[in-house]
Amino acid sequence: MFGIGVPELLVIFVVALIVLGPQRLPEVAKFLGKALAEFRKATDDISEELSSARGMLEEEIRQTERATQEEKMRKGSDLSTATLFQDQVAPVPQPEKSSPDFTVAQGKKESPGGESS
Repeated sequence: MFGIGVPELLVIFVVALIVLGPQRLPEVAKFLGKALAEFRKATDDISEELSSARGMLEEEIRQTERATQEEKMRKGSDLSTATLFQDQVAPVPQPEKSSPDFTVAQGKKESPGGESS
């Protein structure tokens, strides 16, 4: 507790006994005990309130993240639906496959480079 060992505690007790006297020392000890109990109760209440507030904030963050993910999923499904609908209304033209350009000369097929096959 505060780095106070048994020897230091005995010195404090003896000094308090000398300063306060044997009649007032129990009253002061009782007062300090009550004060420490009140302080501990107050700090427990504060820490409980802080943990409650932290829990509420974490829950709000989770709800916000869920809403954001749902919105992204909704937008993604809207885009895919729009794409499907667009494909049904106006199909995208496909590029035509062109055959190699061969010319027929004397019964042999020649490629454009002049080589015969």
